[in-house]
Amino acid sequence: MDWFYIFLQIIQWTLILYIGATIIYLFVFGIAGLWPYKKSIALISKKRKYAVLIPGYKEDAVIIEVAKRALNQNYPTPLFEVVIIADSFKPETILDLKQLPITVIEVQFEKSTKAKALNKAMDLLGDDYDVALVLDADNIMEADFISKIDRTFDMGYQVVQGHRIAKNTNNSMAVLDAISEEINNHIFRKAHRVLGLSSALIGSGMAFNYKLFKKTMLSIDAIGGFDKQLEMWLLKNKFVIEYVENALVEDEKVQKSEVFANQRRRWLSAQFIYFWKNIGSALLHLFTRGNIDYFDKVIQMGQLPRIILLGLTGGITTAYLIGFLLFEFEPVLTLLWIIALALLKIALLLSVPKKYYNSQTLKALKTIPLGFFLMLKSLIKFKGANKKFIHTQHGSI
Repeated sequence: MDWFYIFLQIIQWTLILYIGATIIYLFVFGIAGLWPYKKSIALISKKRKYAVLIPGYKEDAVIIEVAKRALNQNYPTPLFEVVIIADSFKPETILDLKQLPITVIEVQFEKSTKAKALNKAMDLLGDDYDVALVLDADNIMEADFISKIDRTFDMGYQVVQGHRIAKNTNNSMAVLDAISEEINNHIFRKAHRVLGLSSALIGSGMAFNYKLFKKTMLSIDAIGGFDKQLEMWLLKNKFVIEYVENALVEDEKVQKSEVFANQRRRWLSAQFIYFWKNIGSALLHLFTRGNIDYFDKVIQMGQLPRIILLGLTGGITTAYLIGFLLFEFEPVLTLLWIIALALLKIALLLSVPKKYYNSQTLKALKTIPLGFFLMLKSLIKFKGANKKFIHTQHGSI
C-alpha cells in the first residue's frame, strides 16, 4: 500500500510540475505580449529584389486568385517576382497561370513536400534575388506587405515573420482556428520579441535573406513541418527571427473537423519529433554558448497543445475539487490545480484580440469539446505522420 501511495504521489506531482510549468510559461508571455514592442533603428535604406515563392499541391481551386492578388503590391514591380511552384496541378490551371505576368514552375515528385518544391524552384530561378518570401497557396498579402517586410531588412535582420491572420471566419471551426492563430501570434511572436527572444516561424508569410534561405533549405529534408526544422537550424546558429505585427497576410482557416484533425496530426508529429531530436543539443548550447533562443524553441515543442492543456487541466481540477469537498482529498494539490487553471484561462484571454470578443466566438466555444477530442485523437495517432505527406486542401472563400 505504501508503494502504491508513493507511486500515486510521483504521478500527481509530475503532472502538476509539467502542466504547471507550461501554464506559467504561457502566462508570462501572455502578459508580455500586452506591452508594445520597440523596433530597432534602420541601419540602411534600400529596395531589395524579392522572389515571392508560392508552392502548391493540387491547389487548383484557389491558386489563380492568389496569383492575381500577389501582384497587387505597392512595391516597385521590377523588384518582385511572383513564382507559382505548381505540383500536380490540372493542365487548364497551368494554362491560366501562364497568362499572368508571373513565373510558373511545374514540379512533380514521387513523394511531394514543400521543401522539395522550394529547392527545385530556387535551383531553376538562380541567384538574382535579395529576399525569398514564402507564402502558402491560399495566402493573400495586404498591398504593403512587401514594403513593410523590406523596412525590417533595413534594420539588419536576415529572417522576418509577418502577421498571419484569418481569411475566413465563416463557421465555428474556422473561428476557433483563427483565435488559435492569434494566440500564437501574441505569445510566440510578439511577446517573444518584447522580451528579446526570436519570433516563431509559421510556415508562410515569412521572408529570408535569399542566399541564406537557398543554402539552408538544401539541408531541410522534412516531409511535414519543414518550417520547424528550418527554425531549429536558424536558432541553433543564433539567427534572430524578427516579427512584423502590422505586415498582414490572410490565411484560410479550416472549416471541417476532418481537415482540422489531419492538419493537427501533422503539426503534432513535427512538434514532438523535433523536440526529441533537439532537446539534448539545446541543453548543451544553453550551458556552453548561452543560446536561450534555441532552448526556448525546444521547450515550446515539448508543450501540450493548448486545447488539450485546457481540457486536461479543467478535468483534473474538477476531479481534485470534488475529491477535496467530499473526502478532504489532497488540499495542497487541489489548490495548486485551481491556481493553474485560473492562470491558464487568464493567459489565453489576454492573448485573444478584442475583435474576437463577440457573439460569434461565444457560439464557437461550443465546438471546444469537439476540438479537444479531435486533438486527443491526433495526439494518440500522430506517430508516423512525419513519414508521409499530409495535404491540407484549401477551398475558394
